[in-house]
Amino acid sequence: MTGPQGQPVFIRLGPPPEEPNAFVVEGAPQSYSAEVRARLEVDAKEIMGRYPNKRSALLPLLHLVQAEDSYLTPAGLEFCGEQLGLTGAEVSAVASFYTMYRRGPTGDYLVGVCTNTLCAIMGGDAVFDALKEHLGIGNDETTPDGSVTLQHIECNAACDYAPVVMVNWEFFDNQTPESARELVDSLRSGTPKPPTRGAPLCAFRETSRILAGLPDERPDQGQGGAGEATLAGLKVAKENGMRAPTPPGGQS
Repeated sequence: MTGPQGQPVFIRLGPPPEEPNAFVVEGAPQSYSAEVRARLEVDAKEIMGRYPNKRSALLPLLHLVQAEDSYLTPAGLEFCGEQLGLTGAEVSAVASFYTMYRRGPTGDYLVGVCTNTLCAIMGGDAVFDALKEHLGIGNDETTPDGSVTLQHIECNAACDYAPVVMVNWEFFDNQTPESARELVDSLRSGTPKPPTRGAPLCAFRETSRILAGLPDERPDQGQGGAGEATLAGLKVAKENGMRAPTPPGGQS
């Protein structure tokens, strides 16, 4: 590509240089022991048995090995490839695409603060800055006690409750700097606050096993459902007699 004066313009392709681009962390296991491998193979066999094509089990198997190490390691990627008959490049291509797969050691609680447009406007940036200062860590870093990993994330799909914080992918709605500080303090003290909706919190590794499709043994406390903010538009439509237009053919 050239500029208006004919000078070359270089365009960077791929991820920015500051973004980790390899699943290589000092001290990460390169292979699993026979004992660990045997245990993982039992779970992997159960997971793969749910799919007519075992290659389709890659996503849950990545969660399975993430549950083992708290992030994706060379050992975990190798295990997935061997189980599914995939090359290392094929496994890494998928693993590096999805942000739920971690590239470094993760604490007991992964605290994600949405800093996308609406949450930022409603105070998400202030929440994130407050937590960085309170915990003494930056983005994608973990507290020295290994309890909390903090990261900013893009859209939690809960814009009606902005600003939103997620802990191990469970929702904490309408957060403020004060409530977010209280939340992480409860995590570090071993008495985590219940999420706004959804099941009680569990540790990150256990969450990864649940995401792999293995049994979720947490009690169902009946939290959640569509809240007032979610239903506000429907309420206005009902009060004003609004309805969707009749489609062609006259069937509603």
